Amino acid sequence: MTPIWVPGSKAARRRPGHTRGFTLIELMVVIAIVAISAGLVSLAIRDPAASQLDREGLRLAALLDSARATARASGQPVTWWPAASLNRRTDAPTPPKDSPVPDFLFAGLPARAALPSRWLDRAAIAVRVSRNGQVADDLVLGPEPLIPPQSVTLSLDGQQITLASDGLGPFRNAGNAGSAGSAGSGPGQP
Repeated sequence: MTPIWVPGSKAARRRPGHTRGFTLIELMVVIAIVAISAGLVSLAIRDPAASQLDREGLRLAALLDSARATARASGQPVTWWPAASLNRRTDAPTPPKDSPVPDFLFAGLPARAALPSRWLDRAAIAVRVSRNGQVADDLVLGPEPLIPPQSVTLSLDGQQITLASDGLGPFRNAGNAGSAGSAGSGPGQP
């Protein structure tokens, strides 16, 4: 009986000189899928310092806007002081005696509207404050509805984020050097 070589038959699979394997196209497709997956994973991984700084920026923007609204509602002047200014200025407000040393302080808020005075993480966050483009010790948050243009720059491990208000709108991210995230769009930015 003569052997029949039909595709799919056992005899066809055992043909001498016929090796099974992957084609070049199949290998290239698999390599491309692996490369794209690795690229997406590397983009998804964020620097922890940038993430922490973004969280602190979002939180501080919300606290500043809350204090500003409270100042307008109560008619009392409210200011925000970073710890460096509290230690440097003799006319700076003093924190309550029973509280730990603050990282920042809201001065002028009614007792019922007390806001946090510590960063979320105890990492060293440096702060630079400016008002009308000049270095300042504090932010003026009210009671007037129109405040001077002000900004505060937070930095952590070489990352920076700047929160600014044009005096009418809320504090938002006005640009960041080295940070991948944002706390919103800044004045004059989309």
